Amino acid sequence: MKNLRTHGKSTIVWVLMGLMVLGLGGFGVTSFSSGSTAIGSVGDTKVTADEYLRALRNQINAIQQQTGQPVTMAQAREMGVPQAVRAQLFTGAALQDQANRIGVSVGDDRVRDAIGSISAFRGPNGNFDRTAYSEVLRNQQMSEAQFERMIRDEESRLLLQRAVVGGVVAPKPMVDATAHWILETRDVSWRELTADQLTNAITEPDEEKLKAWHSANADRFTAPEIRKISYVWLTPEMLAPKIELDEEALRQVYESQSDTYRKPERRFVSRLVMPSQEAAEEAKARIDAGELSFEDLVEQRGLTLEDAELGEMTAEALGNAGEAVFALQDNGVTEPIQTNLGPALFAVHAILAPVNIPFEDARDELRGEAALDRAARQLQDLSHDFEDMLAGGSSLEQVAEETEMELGQIDWVAGAAPEQGSIAGYEDFREQAAEVSEGDFPTILHLDDGGVFALRLDEIVPPTLRPFEEVRDEVAEDWKRGEVHRLLLALADEQRLQDAAAATAQLATTPPASNGAVPAQSPADLGDDDAAPEPAPAAAPNVIARDWKAAPAISRDGWIDTVPQDVVTRAFSMGDPGEIEIVDAENRVFLVRLDAVHQADLDTPDAGRISGAVTERLSGSMQGDIFDYYAREAQRLGGVEVNQSSINTVETQVQ
Repeated sequence: MKNLRTHGKSTIVWVLMGLMVLGLGGFGVTSFSSGSTAIGSVGDTKVTADEYLRALRNQINAIQQQTGQPVTMAQAREMGVPQAVRAQLFTGAALQDQANRIGVSVGDDRVRDAIGSISAFRGPNGNFDRTAYSEVLRNQQMSEAQFERMIRDEESRLLLQRAVVGGVVAPKPMVDATAHWILETRDVSWRELTADQLTNAITEPDEEKLKAWHSANADRFTAPEIRKISYVWLTPEMLAPKIELDEEALRQVYESQSDTYRKPERRFVSRLVMPSQEAAEEAKARIDAGELSFEDLVEQRGLTLEDAELGEMTAEALGNAGEAVFALQDNGVTEPIQTNLGPALFAVHAILAPVNIPFEDARDELRGEAALDRAARQLQDLSHDFEDMLAGGSSLEQVAEETEMELGQIDWVAGAAPEQGSIAGYEDFREQAAEVSEGDFPTILHLDDGGVFALRLDEIVPPTLRPFEEVRDEVAEDWKRGEVHRLLLALADEQRLQDAAAATAQLATTPPASNGAVPAQSPADLGDDDAAPEPAPAAAPNVIARDWKAAPAISRDGWIDTVPQDVVTRAFSMGDPGEIEIVDAENRVFLVRLDAVHQADLDTPDAGRISGAVTERLSGSMQGDIFDYYAREAQRLGGVEVNQSSINTVETQVQ
């Protein structure tokens, strides 16, 4: 559904907040001066090239910040970014044209408040900063008068927009109907039909039948596309054994990581500050007497255990509480200790012994880490040499022969699990393997562990139907599964008809109640002579006794353990209690019976929250639709003119 906020602040998001927040660096635009070139207009209101260029660049920058990847203009076109930006700008122009026609405007106070609310113009103290204001506008090559005029226009458009959709609220009957639909629950019974319920043995198929099955289900026996790829690669782990490190270098690494190999005793500690010394002493006495735990005390104070947790602490880090905390011989709670926050109880949850690993014991581990680190740095330098060789015309085989890089070949299949230690285990390689084309020039690319690689596509083997003789056993197993599934569906249909007939017969022989309704009795009712059966509205009649499993009061978004979600979905598509349907899902066959439908009670607090959310969602959707109609009509009345030449010129600036 569309959200009003998308439309309500669309022009500010694209033209104002996008300009201020995403484009603070400035773009150095000089091709268009003072907005004199327009990419189009609505009525008398122009959309300037400057506005389009800023909005387009800001949106592309926003995508780049979100994805962490550069975005070219060609990619932006594929994503529809220019079209979306132009649509926003022309919508804003249509609103502005309407505002001008009917004389809608805002005063200086509104403009001043709007500018003051923009975070990019605030100084270190959080207040409006004139210097920041001037600097940002200078980076955007806008004068204060231009920007303030833009703000005034934006506020006028928003004022008009609020007038159009401000009073639109979803009707209560629509909200109630939707809330009832969401909150309705149903009693469902189900059972799964399995192969052991089939009474007749499955006849073994002959060769002709299997061959026909092989042809009819060719997609199941077709080998996927294989991309035969040659590659060279080198990782820090591969290069590390060849790295030489002297004793002094290892000792330097040891000292730089001294906090790893030498640690004082530490304790996991929580602290609870008490309102007074007396309260602290009373609480400690109750803990000692076993009347409550430290955790209970924390909860009584209205806090969570996370609120009281200090984490892993040393005696020094605890200050004046360190001596008492570390005097405890085991987990426990200290006597009240005065802190700068007041009297407090400290609880020790775990004791970590001191660590003191001498250099000699850490040497092998240090060598491995240091060698990997040095290998990664060395690879950064070597990668330039590898790239130069490939650029000079060297083949992958020549690079492998003359450098430390290793040559390999792989039959790569998209989606296949990579072998242990294979280069296909790297996401970077898989992405390139999927995209590389025959004839592409190999280049050095990087792996996420600091390694490098280059690849070449040697051949593409298209998807091929595997010969029947090669996959005969697979075909036979697949045929058997299909035959079992077919027979289970037939059995399910037979049992469904039997249950439906039994239910009809029961309805025909059951005397009607005084009000014309059929009373339904539960097993508990039938077994209790003293209990009068109560009519259960919309309950299913008894059918043939079978091994049904009950799922009472299940909600529309609920689930049944170990059962496909399609079972629940189908239960909520059934009309009347007593209906039985077959569900074929995930190669399993189920019978599903609707036992009862429970209408929602909209007077509960939970229902009230749901109704509120539904009201907001539906109102937003209606407001968005009304605004869309109004904006399109405003464009029609004003008349839209587009200067494609100016649009092309602007987009050239973003290449």
